[in-house]
Amino acid sequence: MSLHIGAKVGEIAHTVLITGDPLRAKYYAETTLTNTICYNQIRGMFGFTGKYKGKSISIQGTGIGIPSTALYIHELIHSYGVRCIIRVGTCGAIRQDIKLGQVILANSSRTDSNTIHLLNKDKTFQPKADSSLLTKAQKSAIELRIQTITGNVFSTDLFYSDDDPVRWNESIHQGVIGVDMETSVLYALGEKYNIQCLSILTVSDNILTGECASSVEREMKTFDMIELALEIAE
Repeated sequence: MSLHIGAKVGEIAHTVLITGDPLRAKYYAETTLTNTICYNQIRGMFGFTGKYKGKSISIQGTGIGIPSTALYIHELIHSYGVRCIIRVGTCGAIRQDIKLGQVILANSSRTDSNTIHLLNKDKTFQPKADSSLLTKAQKSAIELRIQTITGNVFSTDLFYSDDDPVRWNESIHQGVIGVDMETSVLYALGEKYNIQCLSILTVSDNILTGECASSVEREMKTFDMIELALEIAE
C-alpha cells in the first residue's frame, strides 16, 4: 500500500479510470463492473477493481484539482505499476455551439497551474494525450455511435473568477474548447513516466451561454463517456 491508497499489491489493474468525485467512482464501479472489490477508502477517496467484458479495470477517485490528482496518479504509477490512466470527468465548454452532454477527447492541455511548471520548467509546455490511445478512442466512438469532439482543453487551478469577465478570451483565441481542473497534470505525468493517458470529458456547462446541467443530469449524461473509456481500456 502507499500513503494514500490502501490497496495491496495486485488489487489495482494495469488500467485505471480516474474521476475527481470519489462518489462518482463508486457509482461507476457499482453500475458498470462485475466481481467488484473496494480496495481503498482512505480519506473517503474510493477505489474499486472489477471486470468489464473479461477485462480487469480499476476506478479511482482523485479529488478536485491538479495537486490532489497528481498525488493519486503518482502513487498509482510508482506503488502499483499502473500503465494506462484514463480520466473520466466533466468540463465547461468555451465554444457557444457545444451542447451539454457532449463528449470531448482532449488531445492536449494548456494550464495556468504552477504545479505543471514544477514538473517542466518550459513555460510553453503543453502536455499531450497518448496518440495511440486517442486514435483508439476516436475509432471506438464511431463504432459505438458516440459523437465526440477532439480538441485542446485548459486545466485551471481557480474555479471562480468573478472579477475577470474576459478570462477565457485568450484560450478561445488559441482554439481551446473546454475547461477542467485535472487533465494537464495527467498528461504531464504521463509524458514524464511514459505511460498511456487520455482525458475523456463530458460537458456539464457552457461558460459562454450560461447553460448548466443539474447534479442528476451530470450523472445521466456521463454514460457515453464511461462506455467509451471502458471499451478502450485494456
